[in-house]
Amino acid sequence: MITIVDYGSSNLGSMQNMLKKVGASSKIAAAPQELEGATKIIVPGVGSFDAGMKKLQQSGMIPMLNRKALVERVPTLGVCLGMHLMTRSSEEGDLPGLGWIDAHTRRFDQHRDPSIKVPHMGWNEVVPAKGSELIGQFPVDARFYFAHSFHVVCASAEDVLLSMSYGANTFVAAFQRANLMGAQFHPEKSHRFGMAFLRNFVEHF
Repeated sequence: MITIVDYGSSNLGSMQNMLKKVGASSKIAAAPQELEGATKIIVPGVGSFDAGMKKLQQSGMIPMLNRKALVERVPTLGVCLGMHLMTRSSEEGDLPGLGWIDAHTRRFDQHRDPSIKVPHMGWNEVVPAKGSELIGQFPVDARFYFAHSFHVVCASAEDVLLSMSYGANTFVAAFQRANLMGAQFHPEKSHRFGMAFLRNFVEHF
């Protein structure tokens, strides 16, 4: 069962609707015991890093999420803020992240390129950094919807799945290390390209 983590930081309905469009049923988990039968996990999220971590801590789900993601190696996808929470830390806050990926979350560098607008919002094409069934059979012009002020910096280039350029900044649009995956964009808002991405997650992991 695909389980969407509810820690009060996302519109869960749009994710469920997109999963339904690709033929997948899902359920929402707001308590540790509701994660027990998860065979795939999606950690969505919008908002600030510390607020998201606090809500996740208050939910009591972190120990179970750690077990599922790191011990049972359940395929786990973090989306936007959910992706950030999978890293070690964020310049947006003071709390440590889940630390599942050796990566940190940074703010866009406007000193490097004053022409860019922060937050970065809109549709953008992405560039594959390695092969994966998560992005298999994608159209050449695949593009996704972004809405964020912070981005992930992976310690290892081997973890980068998709990259994107924004002005003089090149950032990680998606990462993957084994069963752990993250997307900076919103697949649930990215129409047919987002459907293809989620279909691959559903069918190949």
